[in-house]
Order: sequence, then C-alpha cells, then structure tokens
Amino acid sequence: MDLKQLEYFVRVAELGSFTRASQALDVAQPALSRQVRLLEVELRQNLLVRNGRGVTLTDAGALLLEHGRGILHQVARAQEELAGARGGLAGRVALGLPPSVARAYAVPLTRAFRQRLPQARLSITEGLTLAMQEALTAGRLDIAVLYNARPTAGLEIQPLMDEELVLVQPRPPGLAEDPPPPPLSLAALAGLPLVIPSRPNAIRMQVESELAALGLHPQVALEIDGVPAILELVADGLGVAVLTRHAVASSVRPSAYTVRRIGMEGGPSLHVRAWLAISAQRPATRTQQAALALLREVVGAAPAGPSRTY
Repeated sequence: MDLKQLEYFVRVAELGSFTRASQALDVAQPALSRQVRLLEVELRQNLLVRNGRGVTLTDAGALLLEHGRGILHQVARAQEELAGARGGLAGRVALGLPPSVARAYAVPLTRAFRQRLPQARLSITEGLTLAMQEALTAGRLDIAVLYNARPTAGLEIQPLMDEELVLVQPRPPGLAEDPPPPPLSLAALAGLPLVIPSRPNAIRMQVESELAALGLHPQVALEIDGVPAILELVADGLGVAVLTRHAVASSVRPSAYTVRRIGMEGGPSLHVRAWLAISAQRPATRTQQAALALLREVVGAAPAGPSRTY
C-alpha cells in the first residue's frame, strides 16, 4: 500500500470533498482523484461514494480511515523518533487559536517554538470554537484552544485559563485613563445595547447564560462576527461590547476604548474559560506534546492580570 495514496484518501475522507482535499494538500484534483482510485483498485474495494456535494465513505472506506489514521500517525512518530536520534523533535503542529488569544500569544509562542523546537514547524490558524472543534475531529488541526468547550466524543480537553470578560465602550474625548470605572452589575448589562457575535459564539453564550440565571436576557443591538468589526462599531457609538481584555489590548486603537469590569464590587467577575483540546482519535506525537507544554508555559508566563491559568 502506497503511503502517499493512503494520505490522500484520509484527507479526502476527513474533508468530505476532493476539491477541499486538493486545496489542503496543494495537489491537482485530477491527480488526487487518480491516486485514490488506484488505491481502490489495489484493495479491490470501493472506498468512497462520489456525489454532487462531495464524497461519503463506504463501510470499507470507514474501516480504512480508522486504520489509515493510525498508520499515518505511526509513520509520523517514527519520523520524529529518528529526528530525535539526530538531536531534536521534528514534524508539523497545526494549532488553532481564537482571534483574541492569537493576538495575545501568537508572537511569543512562535518565538518560543522556534527556540525550543527548531526542527519542527508550527502552523497557527485563527478560528471560532465550533469551526476549530470540527477541524480537530477532521484532522486539520492537531491542537486547539476552545472557549467553553464541552466533553465531546473524539476530543480530549483540559482547562487552560479563565479570561475576564469586560464591558467595552468608546472613550469620551479628553477622558483620562485613571481611575478605572466602577464595576457594572449583570443586571445593568442587560439594559445596554450590545454589539455581539451571533450564536453559538462562546462569549455570546456565556453572556446569555449568566443573564438567564437572573431571569434576564441581553439587549442585542447588532450581531457581528469578528472582533475588529465589533470594536469599530463600538468606537462609532453604535453600542457596547463584551470582550476579553486581550481583545481590546491587542486591537489597533486600544486607547479608543474604556473597559469596565462586569460583576459586583468585591465579588467574582464575568469570565469565559479557555480549554486545550486535542483529538482523542489520534494520540499526540512527541512534538505535539512538547507544543502543548510550551503553550501552557507561554500562557502562564504572560504578565499578571485578570486571567487565571491552570
């Protein structure tokens, strides 16, 4: 069995489309289709059912996908072990980060990765929790940071940190940065016009859950998916937002906004939990394990603030 053909088949099966697999592998679609067909001929089994929307697996295809992931994983591990014998870990780690986490940690993480794992490659993708969860399951990501993750078949999750959520408002002209404004109660938050992402965004769901516990619901002025767009609309006076402090601090114009703690004076503030997630179907390689440890180290070494790491 040709390993390249097996890799092509696994990627097509995971993505459910020759077109998407062709783009991910950077291989011409006719060549990709031909190699998968040669694998079917060799095994004397139809592995995929082709239709107008993409492909689905036959029973034989599902069986080969299960074995194929394991075979490719073992090959990757063998390559890493051989690289380790030469003095370092190798391989590629595909990491998914929420936009606010990427802005805060992508640069220090990349620097640390290059220093500690010079023979390995790090690929960082920004995405929302639901999309990254699907990418982990499909094998397009090796590690992801997910907000408010839930135990799910096929995923292993561990708490990474709690990030404080703050009210973001436009800064009035001439307003000094100090002293910080007093905390805003959750009940008061329910009365403000929010520029907020659409469901099932983790921050949106957290805000709705906290307000629902008080018998309240948010006043949604605009639904916008994308932190930069939300901040621009807030700066334009079209509403207020609930975001992480990192999202504001790493924005293009952080001085254009005031941030206000949400919660009662002396009590707990509003937080969203970030989790580390990996696929339970593909055990982490040594390089991926090193990347996980490095990510925890970089997050834990961040300047002290309202976030709490685990």
